[in-house]
Amino acid sequence: MERGAPLFAGPHGIDFEAYRERMRTTGKLIALALVTTVLVPPSAAAAAPKPPPNIPRITWGPCAGAPDPKPFEPPAQCGTLTVPIDWSNPSGPTMKVAVAKRPALDSANRIGSLVINPGGPGGSGVDFALWGYYYFTEELRNKFDIVGFDPRGVARSNPVVCGADLLLKFPGPIIETRGEFQRRGAYNQALGNDCKARTGPVFDHVDTISVARDIEAIRRAVGDSKLTYYGVSYGTLMGQQYAELYPDKVRAIALDSNMDHSVGTTAFLETEAATAQDSFDEFVKGCNAEPSCPMYGQDISAVWRSLLVKADNGELTDPGDPTWHYTTMDLIGFAYSSFYGPDWFFLADTINWLNGGSGQPQTATVAEARAALRYAPIDEAYENPFPAVFCEDWALPIASFQQYTTLMAKQRAVAPDMRFSPLGLDATVTCHGWPGKVQNPQHPLNVVSPSNKLLLVNAKHDPATGYNWATAAAQQMGSSAVLLTYEGWGHGAYARTPCIDNAVDAYLVSQTLPAPGTSCAPAPVAATTGARATDPPSRRDLLPSGARPVWAR
Repeated sequence: MERGAPLFAGPHGIDFEAYRERMRTTGKLIALALVTTVLVPPSAAAAAPKPPPNIPRITWGPCAGAPDPKPFEPPAQCGTLTVPIDWSNPSGPTMKVAVAKRPALDSANRIGSLVINPGGPGGSGVDFALWGYYYFTEELRNKFDIVGFDPRGVARSNPVVCGADLLLKFPGPIIETRGEFQRRGAYNQALGNDCKARTGPVFDHVDTISVARDIEAIRRAVGDSKLTYYGVSYGTLMGQQYAELYPDKVRAIALDSNMDHSVGTTAFLETEAATAQDSFDEFVKGCNAEPSCPMYGQDISAVWRSLLVKADNGELTDPGDPTWHYTTMDLIGFAYSSFYGPDWFFLADTINWLNGGSGQPQTATVAEARAALRYAPIDEAYENPFPAVFCEDWALPIASFQQYTTLMAKQRAVAPDMRFSPLGLDATVTCHGWPGKVQNPQHPLNVVSPSNKLLLVNAKHDPATGYNWATAAAQQMGSSAVLLTYEGWGHGAYARTPCIDNAVDAYLVSQTLPAPGTSCAPAPVAATTGARATDPPSRRDLLPSGARPVWAR
């Protein structure tokens, strides 16, 4: 890593235009893994704490800096909800969770509140709600107040803050020697201690079980007898664990791009590597089928692997700036992030440019390509919730450098082109040496007899939350859930096709589930993106980057 912010210092949006836009200001983030299995008794996982009495209602008021609504929509409302910092001590110190609401358009036929979260860890549910009229259909906006919240440790809810002096020294997840392995553990410990000192007592209580309990407090505060919820990516873990804790309070929970919080180190890294490789294979297949693709007719895998070898040897330079060397992690991380949209044509264009194929990318400018590949500087102190949340949710021991090298070899065996999932590898290594206790270790889902079944939705070719995770989560829930399959690509299925939207809407509004085994055909992948895009924007494209559903923000 040569310059700029660490991998977890900035977000990936659900599509690549968001990624490029955010890269110009905050840098790029590659994070998330699931690792070593630590089983807990189902009774412990499902034991709901007794909530403190008299949780105050939210006092709603104007939202500072909120976007103007469409002419026919009422303005957004914002507020805070006071909750215990430590839910095991409900009478102890408290914190405030930030909440935002877009009131239902059809108040006469209002069903209740739709609580939403865009994932991360680190995504702002407040921003998601403020811009939700772009993402959610009019059907949902008519029937529900759209209610988003910033999870504890995120954005307006006592954010986890870390110093730039340490963040800028981020050593990266690719480790070559035993000495580097030891130094990485020491670095993670020092960074975690710095973040804890800057953040305060909330730092030790940002796990997703605590967030699920906050969601229950929000449900009570908005006056709904049961929860209606839509979560994406890491937001699905919140919904899964809410259903474990409060099965009798489930009205309708739709989970888009699902986590599997049961896998161990090897299984996690291999499943994540496999879905990253699957996305690469789909990119090659799609590019070879479309004559307008910048690498149409080329052996894309061969070109890609030659670039990786150059990066391995420190020989991959910027075509217009030979003083700038791109690392292996730069290259793999860039490709991986392009699968989120997906943004195949921009990826092909940039690969071609790096390989000397053309002096100017066709579907984007050189500046856009460089912004996507390079790391941007960060401020003096930076909000950095990902490792704090993730390392409380997952047990991530890596006992030795030898174990690390074995895990790397296993990933490469299932992902010969991608080698590993940047998301999975970074999160695994990030937790090595991280201070603090794992509050919410992995366990198979134990959702028993909810008052209504859950709806799981997943893309067949999702680079981050693989279809293998969705099928595993559905199997663990058994008769308590139904899986709806989007046969296409990218991260997040909702707001892509009417088939998916109609099925999710019918479930959230009428509690009508699709038949088991239902699938939806994919939307075509856009030929160009960004400033040169010719296709009309989708609802997800209209969202600003900070409000888009994310995985590992």
